[in-house]
Amino acid sequence: MIASLPMYDRPALRAANNRFWSALDLGLERTNPDDLWAHWHDPTLLFSQTCGLPYALGLHKHLTLLGAPDFGLPDCPPGHYNSVLLTRGDDTRSAIAAFSDAPVAFNQSHSQSGWGAFYAYAAARGVTFSNLIGTGGHTASVQALLEGRVDLACIDAHTFRLICRDTPEAKTLRMLDRTPPTPGTPYVTALPDRADDLRAKLRAAIVGLSDEDRATLCLHGLVDISHKAYLALPIPPDP
Repeated sequence: MIASLPMYDRPALRAANNRFWSALDLGLERTNPDDLWAHWHDPTLLFSQTCGLPYALGLHKHLTLLGAPDFGLPDCPPGHYNSVLLTRGDDTRSAIAAFSDAPVAFNQSHSQSGWGAFYAYAAARGVTFSNLIGTGGHTASVQALLEGRVDLACIDAHTFRLICRDTPEAKTLRMLDRTPPTPGTPYVTALPDRADDLRAKLRAAIVGLSDEDRATLCLHGLVDISHKAYLALPIPPDP
């Protein structure tokens, strides 16, 4: 069996994540998969975390949903998250339509927060982008904004909160808007007969977090969300 906690594992969170992992008491060492798609498709996967869009795109066919973390994000129901639309502080444009021909970052085509939510937000306003630039990740998108290589990016609100902790210049970026909340990054298993035990371990580990680790991880609980809520996510076209 294999297990991993691949989401939100920034260097500043690693010690707290390691303590959280130990509290889960899965009896397995934590891995750091290079190929997440292979990791999520491994039939021996005991525990992992994925993004809502990959889950909706097909992972739901062989992974059992355990629940979603509650990161306590503003204006989001428990277990949900959203994205922030960011530009530089000195950019005076205020409407997303003004960026239709500008260099615009997306992180990955299968990211809900970095592309799915972004596309849905723009499409609802009749906006398309002619100059999309893939960065490979939210941190890279923020860096591209700071360096002037792109003018707009859509960043997971939880990730941006974490980036601002260790990248002070990120606080100079200006938020145009937030996307509507969607179900958060789900915990999953490929072993459905272990699901109830894993949910119990997750809840116990979260409750047992120290105040310091809870503040570091912004992790407040495990929320039961129907798999249908993920399957209802609009599937965006490839950028």
